Amino acid sequence: MKLFSLSVLYKGTTKSNLLKAAFDLSSFSFFQKSSVQEFMTFTSDLIVQRSSIGSRASVKEQEYLCHVYVRNDSLGAVVIADGEYPSRVCFTLLDKVLEEFSRQVSSIDWPSGSPDTVHYTALDSYLAKYQNPREADAMSKVQAELDETKIILVVSKEISKRTLM
Repeated sequence: MKLFSLSVLYKGTTKSNLLKAAFDLSSFSFFQKSSVQEFMTFTSDLIVQRSSIGSRASVKEQEYLCHVYVRNDSLGAVVIADGEYPSRVCFTLLDKVLEEFSRQVSSIDWPSGSPDTVHYTALDSYLAKYQNPREADAMSKVQAELDETKIILVVSKEISKRTLM
């Protein structure tokens, strides 16, 4: 399970505007990193442009899943993950990022802002924190603990059966 990209964009009437982005390209070779980052930036922009205001969606693009949320105020965010990453955790992340971003960055700056002019530094830390959904999301952590408990119970039951024979 891996997150590759987290972007915040403003959906304008004719095009979207990238405000801030963070990438984890450590799984790609040095020669691939710039083209992969360019692909992820382009894909995020395109998905926000094509998404309706007030909508959430997941779009499969090659081996990636792109999760998008565009709020009613036209502020949008996209997370690009592998196919194994839980969608619910992605949308929780998008909610948190958009809420915090809208508190820290004035809406006046959204239509004309750019990654160089927008002062918001939390994307990298969110991308790092959410690499492990079990650690970042309480429900995922509880589900993982339940799954481990089930395995222990099944193994214990099998051991009990063998000792009774």
